[in-house]
Amino acid sequence: MLCSVFNHLLDDNPLPVNEASSSVVVATFSNTTSQNGKGAIGGGKLVTNGEVEKGLLTLVSSDAPGLQVCDPNGRWYLADSGLTPGDLLLLTGKALSHATASLRPAAVYRGSADNYVGTTCGGRTSLAFRLIPQSNAILDCSPITAAGHVIPHSYVPISVSQFMDDLSAEEDMLCSNTDNAYVARDNLNKEPSLRSVLSDPLSGAFLEDAMFVSCGHSFGGLMLKRVIDMARCTLCNAEIERGSLIPNHVLRTAAAAVKHEDDRRLFHNAALRKRRKEVGDIRVSFDFPQFAADLSIQTV
Repeated sequence: MLCSVFNHLLDDNPLPVNEASSSVVVATFSNTTSQNGKGAIGGGKLVTNGEVEKGLLTLVSSDAPGLQVCDPNGRWYLADSGLTPGDLLLLTGKALSHATASLRPAAVYRGSADNYVGTTCGGRTSLAFRLIPQSNAILDCSPITAAGHVIPHSYVPISVSQFMDDLSAEEDMLCSNTDNAYVARDNLNKEPSLRSVLSDPLSGAFLEDAMFVSCGHSFGGLMLKRVIDMARCTLCNAEIERGSLIPNHVLRTAAAAVKHEDDRRLFHNAALRKRRKEVGDIRVSFDFPQFAADLSIQTV
């Protein structure tokens, strides 16, 4: 499921006898009287107007739409509206965010009871698989560094147990002090990065295909496909005219420029690593004792 570089974070396969898995499966039923934003899938870290998964990722299957996700601009959209039976919604967690230095930021989500109306049971049933790292593993960004990305100093290696304890302490503080809820809201709605603004929130790809839709908002990538399929804007809920798409050249140019800078930096870092490896190989292959012996034979 995850790239092999993260295998050390996961439970042993197969699990030793009498050892419980770190990951869990959660079944949840939410009725129409449930308060929006609470108990969306269970097990998440509650923040103002939403939850944040603590683990690596969560896979969610449900019998009705009703899960909203906050995009990088702080706006909520219905993430599971276009899913068909058998489809799964993937939510990234805080542990994966730390292990990737926020290249894969944690998803903020909430339940929306308004979408349960019309279901046969008067509510929404969901099944969630939460992939959680084993407690004795270490979260570090070495695979991301090896890939050439620049890692901020704030992302230091930390044990999973300590990481989870810190998140739990933060959660307890938020629950016990209402003033901190406003701090959480400020953090949630902080100014998004330029890269996140110029990226598709579903795939992470740069918006080099950005298009204006009839309501005036712009989309690209998988989100544009979803908006077209739904014929409705995920930001303002306005109906979309399929034949009214107009290229957003300004957004495309900005996205292409940032992508070019990212590619240039990655190429530069890869070239540096290659040169360092070549220098290291030369040093290893240079046999000084043999060189000295050969030199003495020549001089004699």
